[in-house]
Amino acid sequence: MKTFTALAANILVGFSILAGTLSTNALANEYTEGKVTVDHPWSRPTPPGVPMGVGYMAITNGGGSDITLTSAATPRAENVSIHESTMKDGNMSMRPLKEGLAIPAGKTVELKPHSYHLMLEKLKGPLKEGESIPLTLTFEGAADIDVELSVEPLDGSS
Repeated sequence: MKTFTALAANILVGFSILAGTLSTNALANEYTEGKVTVDHPWSRPTPPGVPMGVGYMAITNGGGSDITLTSAATPRAENVSIHESTMKDGNMSMRPLKEGLAIPAGKTVELKPHSYHLMLEKLKGPLKEGESIPLTLTFEGAADIDVELSVEPLDGSS
């Protein structure tokens, strides 16, 4: 009986370690292609009928020369554009970055609420909490990189 209990305990510990490893990797959401690393790409759920979604992430340029995020695409939206939101005199405004978003050599640029972000335009259906949205990021000066936007809860409990 003692051997069976020890064996059962070892199996439970093994499953716990495996579960911890899987959940850690699932939460990591880091993608690397050459000198570019994209960390934690995410979005928010959208209500039915809302034609716009967002994309956020941190992009690190580990190379020795500047690169530019020039575009993005997903099969879930007709168009994806790069935007910047700014606050001036108490008014929030948003503008497209038609020339793309520069990522300086050796630096990280965050796409986050009230700052740089991707606009997923003319969604082909609502973004639902828990799903992953395929997204291809295109750079000038670096290879394209495929990532998945994790649709996280509105309450920020992800």
